[in-house]
Amino acid sequence: MSQSMIRTSISVRQLVLQQIQSIPEDLFDKQPPQFANTIRWNVGHIAFCLDYFLSLGLQLSSSVPDSYASFFHTGTKPADWTAIPPSKEELVQYLSTQLASLSEISPDLLEKNLESPIEMGPLRFETVGEVFNFAFIHETMHFSTIACLLKVLQYEREEGK
Repeated sequence: MSQSMIRTSISVRQLVLQQIQSIPEDLFDKQPPQFANTIRWNVGHIAFCLDYFLSLGLQLSSSVPDSYASFFHTGTKPADWTAIPPSKEELVQYLSTQLASLSEISPDLLEKNLESPIEMGPLRFETVGEVFNFAFIHETMHFSTIACLLKVLQYEREEGK
């Protein structure tokens, strides 16, 4: 079971990377009024959160810079940024680095209990695998948001807005 979780996570990240690489960077910072954030924010949030979630249960060294928290942590938004955010190329590099590290995770690690359960609102995680699974459920939610943002932005571009 744990091996299939790892294979699924790799597939999810490959799909995310394929989609992101196909999006022109000039669309990364456009924010339609119907959305709380931009494509760049969602991409960075995916990288930041995977790093965070995996650090809760796995002894992995962080691959994303500390500065990513000020850009992409839950509750942040581009309107509040006071520094230049990472480029598309940099974000893709971190997502790719994370993808490579997924295949190095031992399935046995996912079966281990956390030192203490983690609670996030109504959610409770007791094993490393539960946090791992949630990380990729979370990633697919933002993957979907990016797809929706892209559709709106492409529509607006075609309509000349």
